[in-house]
Amino acid sequence: MKKYISISLYVLLALGISMSSHAQKSTKDGDVLVTITTELGIITVKLYDKTPLHKANFLKLAESGEMNGSIFHRVINNFMIQGGGAPGTNGSQSIGSTIPAEFIPDYFHKKGALCAARMGDQVNPKKESSGSQFYIVHGRVSSNADLDVMEKRSRTKYTEAQRRAYTTVGGTPHLDGGYTVFGEVVEGMEVVDKIAVVAVNGSVPATAITIQLKVVK
Repeated sequence: MKKYISISLYVLLALGISMSSHAQKSTKDGDVLVTITTELGIITVKLYDKTPLHKANFLKLAESGEMNGSIFHRVINNFMIQGGGAPGTNGSQSIGSTIPAEFIPDYFHKKGALCAARMGDQVNPKKESSGSQFYIVHGRVSSNADLDVMEKRSRTKYTEAQRRAYTTVGGTPHLDGGYTVFGEVVEGMEVVDKIAVVAVNGSVPATAITIQLKVVK
């Protein structure tokens, strides 16, 4: 069975991350917010205007109710929580067609980033996103030395904003430029933390964590 297992299953070091100042991000009039309701609480995400295709698609999924009943089917502590597969498929299928990548330099994989999952490069050289599957970055804190090594490997240069985020609140910097980041958590990061540490069989939660989407602004 094909799965949108796009994001790497790297084994990351277990490192606790505090989100006390990062958990509540500011919003402004006109921001579009969507709640992701689960058994462990509610996560509120803000959708970015500069990724209009992904924003419109996520809003469509929320307004139509098509994703309701989906689950977080892949959870890796200190990395990410992934869900949004077609309900009843345990993440083996997605809803709708793929979406062209929308890579925006200002949007990166800091902790709390809302990102689109996708198939791997071998079958998806254009890095097109899944029609519904998404992940929220949990991540870990990196040192500047870690980032220096990643820069050499990827032949990219992290901005001051990226370095500040990755060395304080954390994230998954090695995913930058490979997956579309189209929003961020503005409330309920503690719920993401709870989901990230649930009991798992491999990376599958032992107890299903269901998803209900609702547009709130």
